[in-house]
Amino acid sequence: MREHEVQSLLMGGQACVLYGGAEFSRDTDLAILASEENARRLLDAMDELDAEVIAVPPFQLRHLESGHAVHFRCRHPDAFGMRVDIMSRMRGVPDFAHLWERRSTVEMDDGTRCEILSLPDLVQAKKTQRDKDWPMIRRLLEANYFDHRDAPTQDHLDFWFRELRTPELLCELSQLHPDQARHTAERRPLILQALSQDLPALESALEAEEHHERALDRAYWKPLKHELEQLRRR
Repeated sequence: MREHEVQSLLMGGQACVLYGGAEFSRDTDLAILASEENARRLLDAMDELDAEVIAVPPFQLRHLESGHAVHFRCRHPDAFGMRVDIMSRMRGVPDFAHLWERRSTVEMDDGTRCEILSLPDLVQAKKTQRDKDWPMIRRLLEANYFDHRDAPTQDHLDFWFRELRTPELLCELSQLHPDQARHTAERRPLILQALSQDLPALESALEAEEHHERALDRAYWKPLKHELEQLRRR
């Protein structure tokens, strides 16, 4: 991606690993800018990886702009069998220009720089109907909370109040910052259960919140799945 100057952001399981959420990842997930020039660069990179599209839809910008993922399989010896999943639009996540503006840059041990989805955007992208994504969201938030609990910024507090999914940590956070907890409860009512230290009620509210997000994701993907079925038939 760097050699061909593809404007892309690492997301998915490999990004979770970089943020402290251990996960076995079978593929590389990338968010890309859906432009003609960037698409050409991406295809040049895929050619170098000897990669081919392995499922519907085909690689076309209109499919990326609709919210579909395009799946490649690499055959180059240095990346043999690696799947690369490309997306540009995701439910509840802003457009690529905003994702790029607030991205994170990670430097690996060998000096390699990797541009990745910001943690808040990664968490939002993980709010799917898949069972495996919800424990990962919880682990990502816990890792971030324990890393910054002793000296949080306002951005940290806003993020935790908005997204934390661990009842005990939500209760702790609400006790430490009661004024913000009461303010946040206007947008996330389950914070009231955290303020009152009612763990059973808080657990039930978190479960209901998850079910609601899963339902939204199913509704989002319903027309997209219909499009994929039509493509398969053709």
